[in-house]
Amino acid sequence: MQTVYNALINLSGIVLKSAGFFSGKLQKFTEGRKELFPKLENFCTHDQKRIWVHAASLGEFEMAVPVLKVLKEEFPDHQIVVSFFSPSGYENKKKHQYVDFFTYLPLDTPHNAQQFLEILAPEMAIFVKYDFWPNFLLELKRRKIRSFLISGVFKSSQLFFQSYGKWMQKSLQAFEHFFVQDKRSAELLKQIGFTNCTVAGDNRFDRVAAQLEGSNSIDFIETFKNDKTLFVFGSSWPADEALYIDYINKNPSTKFLIAPHEIHAEKIARLESRLKLQTVKYSEMKPEYLAKSQVFILDTIGYLGKSYSYADIAYVGGAAGNTGLHNVLEPATFGIPIITGEHIQKFPEALQLEKLAGLFKVSTASEFEKIAGKLLTDIEFRQKTGMISGHFINSNTGATRIFQEYISL
Repeated sequence: MQTVYNALINLSGIVLKSAGFFSGKLQKFTEGRKELFPKLENFCTHDQKRIWVHAASLGEFEMAVPVLKVLKEEFPDHQIVVSFFSPSGYENKKKHQYVDFFTYLPLDTPHNAQQFLEILAPEMAIFVKYDFWPNFLLELKRRKIRSFLISGVFKSSQLFFQSYGKWMQKSLQAFEHFFVQDKRSAELLKQIGFTNCTVAGDNRFDRVAAQLEGSNSIDFIETFKNDKTLFVFGSSWPADEALYIDYINKNPSTKFLIAPHEIHAEKIARLESRLKLQTVKYSEMKPEYLAKSQVFILDTIGYLGKSYSYADIAYVGGAAGNTGLHNVLEPATFGIPIITGEHIQKFPEALQLEKLAGLFKVSTASEFEKIAGKLLTDIEFRQKTGMISGHFINSNTGATRIFQEYISL
């Protein structure tokens, strides 16, 4: 099976080069890897110790940030190298305070794994969540490099747990220790002989909780809010807009901040055309209009996380349609109630919050109007719901501390 896998990986490399002509994303995938090894060699010219962290994409990188901070504290003389598999990760993270070098991960062939690790020569390797590449893992094992999995998630449907997946189980032997999110993952690993595992939780909770420690001040949002009730719509799509647009238009006494997931000019114009209240956009922001406007369209990136600190209620987009629910932990850390679309079944943290009554899912505009109206008018209900969200974050932090205690031994 390993031979078949290697043949398929080599074939995929050829296919991806051709597919790049038809897809901008696939073109970035292949073009970005062309100078991968020369760039890596150029960075690794200094005789310095290094730690390698691999994240599939941007979401997994954000999950790893608290661990990156710990690595810098525990190993100040080491360089931190982060690799991405996806262009959405690499293209959006060219610089970070805890990272010395970003790179793509080459395709998982035996030759690439050998060359990559020969050049990088890390003393430690850390994989995030579930991006397992057998040739890289087997090469890490062969070189006896300390390797860990953080925020790991295992499901019975994965190849490791199938009768024909024993060859993949061998690659897991590379990990000195597994830090997993839940008991089910630990149980699955135990079934195939791996007891070197700790249920540590999800590092994302540590990541969002750290937001409270820094400055979340944004002067233009503070001016816009003007001491009124603020409703923040984060990472929303057209399917989400269908739920809340009418409600916004009927409530001129409330402030609304909309942060669309897609900020293309034509989509922002479409959104703006549906709003009947006075609206101001970040891209055309005039300070004198901020306090007077009822709606603020955040047609830029980088401010949403801090924007939640000003919110009294949050709507998190992606679950009204099929694009996938965005991060509900970001608003929850500020202790505010959350509303989402109905499709949250694949997002455990949202399901847990809903069960605790810190999150409400809606499927229609009338359902949205009902719960939004109650949260806006019933202050005691809003505060209680927000406290549930904040407690949910606080009670689930600690995964990074468990990892730090292990590597400090």
